Amino acid sequence: MTGPAVRSIRRIILATACGGLLAVLAACATAPATAPVAAPPSGTGPSPAPAFSSLVASRSASVVDISTLRIGRDQNPEDIELEIAPERDFADRLAWPLPASVRISQIRDLASGVIISSDGLILTSAHVVANIDEAQVRLDDGRHFTARVVGADKRTDVGLLKIDATGLSAAVIGDSSRLAPGDWVAAISAPFGFHGSVTAGVVSAVDRLVGGAGDVPFIQTDVAINPGSSGSPLFDSRGEVVGMNSMIYSGSGGYMGLSFAVPINLAMRIATQLRARGSVRRAHLGAEFQEITPELAQSFALPAAAGALVVRVEADSPAHAAGLVQGDIVTAFDGLAVSRLTALLRQIEDRVPGDRSRMEVWRHGAQRTVWITPSEQPVARTALLPAAAPEWSDGLGLSLGEVSAAQKAQLRIDSGLLVRDATGLARSEGIRAGDFIVALNDMRLDRVDQFRQALSRMPAGRPIALLVLRDGRLAYVAVRMPEQRAAAAIPLLRTPISTRTQ
Repeated sequence: MTGPAVRSIRRIILATACGGLLAVLAACATAPATAPVAAPPSGTGPSPAPAFSSLVASRSASVVDISTLRIGRDQNPEDIELEIAPERDFADRLAWPLPASVRISQIRDLASGVIISSDGLILTSAHVVANIDEAQVRLDDGRHFTARVVGADKRTDVGLLKIDATGLSAAVIGDSSRLAPGDWVAAISAPFGFHGSVTAGVVSAVDRLVGGAGDVPFIQTDVAINPGSSGSPLFDSRGEVVGMNSMIYSGSGGYMGLSFAVPINLAMRIATQLRARGSVRRAHLGAEFQEITPELAQSFALPAAAGALVVRVEADSPAHAAGLVQGDIVTAFDGLAVSRLTALLRQIEDRVPGDRSRMEVWRHGAQRTVWITPSEQPVARTALLPAAAPEWSDGLGLSLGEVSAAQKAQLRIDSGLLVRDATGLARSEGIRAGDFIVALNDMRLDRVDQFRQALSRMPAGRPIALLVLRDGRLAYVAVRMPEQRAAAAIPLLRTPISTRTQ
């Protein structure tokens, strides 16, 4: 598939599903931005109050259209930040390649942005402005400006542009932490190049972590999204910007009712650092975490399903130096209880590299204290996948193969067994061929006989936690042991495996 074809498939964007409401919004587009408005009650009717429509539509002066140009190269998979690129069943980002008659070596994109200061600072998506050769900004009054890129943070998909203009109509920045499911929200953007289009809906969820999209606690909405709206602002019922539209869930590449926006509190923190130094300085622990479920809590004998489960500790990292280990569950950070994973991620995000912090962790059925001093976030590395070795089948429906030392090095793991096939109980929990089983609970796995012996000691009917590696990401999966154990494990012949996984 060609580069432009791939780009046209992996897009996220804004279209309308609010028929009659949009007519009201358009009619009210000239209403003064300072008109007093009463916020509508959350989720109490089929459409928001007319005052909300009028207020949101009046904010169009702060929204800009962005067109970019990349010369001499097409986007390729290596240009996509793994922490931002979603799973294959997610449409990627919102930028839209124009079907204009440009040469293949000249790739033009359409997107959106929002003015955050009257002197010409514009907030948009990082994927819109990263590695571009030119950016043009069109204001609501029709004026055009050439923009320069101040900075782009791929991890959060936040980008910052600057145009030489003064006296601009800046958006009112809100507080995304006040949002709750059912609150009315709206977006103004240029889907398919249609300037000033308004779409509206409600907040579906907050603090939503999306597989494959890093640690961003997205705002999930049902605001319709279509091509050309990367970086468009999400407004609340007070006409304040509470998010930046970034991604949708889609099986077809088009809008299917699930949209995701970067919270404005996070976006503005990133923008402040981009403006100051052109990049983002982050606290780095060298550990990866996942949410605790009731099944995982039971697997680790944790009294309640709260905290953040450690799935990876990098060698020679601050987490490793502090003694944090795979299978630990962080229950408190600097005295604040960790109820959910997103709470821990926010606390880490607020830390300054070099500042010492205290972690309370659950390990082997008891609480421990770990002191950790984060370093500055290093540059991310990529990994390839070579070949490996012997297999074994077990009662969970797993056919496993051992992993070579070279493969472990390239995958950045020091243990693991390759899943050759998954059926039965394992398959029903989402494990599939090509995954790697890195650990069982907190016990690392290097050989299939280790896994077999560990399973033999597990009580029938009890869930076990398998640490699974897929596409460079780790997650614990709870699989319940069968009530009746298999008579024996059957060793299989050693056969070579493919260098590619499904």
